[in-house]
Amino acid sequence: MGVLDSFSLAGKRALVTGAGRGLGASMAAALAGAGARTALVARSTNELEAAAAAIGDRAVAVPADVSDRERLPELVDRAEAALDGPIDIVLHAAGVQHREPALDFDAAEWDRIIGVNLSAPFFLSQAIARRQIAGSVSGRHIFIGSLSSHLGLRNVVAYTASKSGILGVVRNLALEWAEHGIRVNGIGPGYIRTELTKSMLDVPENRERILGRTPMGRLGTPEDMAGAAVFLASDASAYVNGHLLMVDGGWTAN
Repeated sequence: MGVLDSFSLAGKRALVTGAGRGLGASMAAALAGAGARTALVARSTNELEAAAAAIGDRAVAVPADVSDRERLPELVDRAEAALDGPIDIVLHAAGVQHREPALDFDAAEWDRIIGVNLSAPFFLSQAIARRQIAGSVSGRHIFIGSLSSHLGLRNVVAYTASKSGILGVVRNLALEWAEHGIRVNGIGPGYIRTELTKSMLDVPENRERILGRTPMGRLGTPEDMAGAAVFLASDASAYVNGHLLMVDGGWTAN
């Protein structure tokens, strides 16, 4: 098999959360474009169906709230039924944000962010991995970290806690599940203009500060995540395990 062939996801089945827009929609499109039949998961049915329609025949919409922990096995059932078989790849792109100084940070927002950004991806991966191990499926689990997996950022203490936790989850699952043929990695986006960052990036001094620190001198786009997603989902990364691949324009190198 040639090196380009190793990037193919033909015959694979993928589940992508947060796939209605932004990073999730872009990475779902990338996986489908590489050949995977892809289940798109999000709460907003209208956005989800539009994203699936834009991708085409390899995409199916599976509306669900990933923070509803008790219903995650049901979500996996519905996704496998829609894909006509077991899930090979899961990519956790669902995420929420709340900006507030740490001294004033709201307890309910803390619980919401930890629940969606950290607990939900772990328990969904747990549910999928149990089936993969039982069925001898060589799984690929891809989590979404952040600059804040490595660095402190002002006014987003819960987000920083959740994304620091994601790095720990990636390491632990990579260690525990490798013997079952399951690889676990993550992608760490830099500053990407999405709904999560729009309000902050719309402030000129914030945007100028970020561009000044980013060696490449530009913000990222959702499409910048596509290659990393396909790489980590495919055999091109067959010996990569427990790694958080930073896609940040050089921010963490600065």
